[in-house]
Amino acid sequence: MADRTTTSRSGNLGSAIVNALLLYGINMWPGWQVLPFLTADMSRVLDLINASLIAGIIVNLVCVVIHARTLVALGNLVVIGVGVAAMLRLWEVFPFDFGTGWSGWPVLVRVLLVLGIVGSAIGAVVEVVNLFRALAGLEPRAR
Repeated sequence: MADRTTTSRSGNLGSAIVNALLLYGINMWPGWQVLPFLTADMSRVLDLINASLIAGIIVNLVCVVIHARTLVALGNLVVIGVGVAAMLRLWEVFPFDFGTGWSGWPVLVRVLLVLGIVGSAIGAVVEVVNLFRALAGLEPRAR
């Protein structure tokens, strides 16, 4: 069985790769424009979505090299913050047009955005606790 650090580092590397692929897919090929339910207003949200993905790439790559719990918690807080900003911008701009199909799509997307924001707020609280625990030297013991 792999130790926690090796597993965590491979997870960080995997997350960085997934974020890089999403960044490429959204901006290069095939691009967000191929999705028929996204409007031209998506360009007003794209900067924060890109910032969130880039922050995730940077934090995860740094954590592959330096796996200090304090750094992980701070990095996660940055990624959560940028992600929440992107979700709030999505809420504000709402660059979606679902056509004349099922009329519940806009409500469903807004509910998912709220769940994402609430989940991120909970994650931020957890990371603040982790940060204080790491600073106080109360890191969990390895099993």
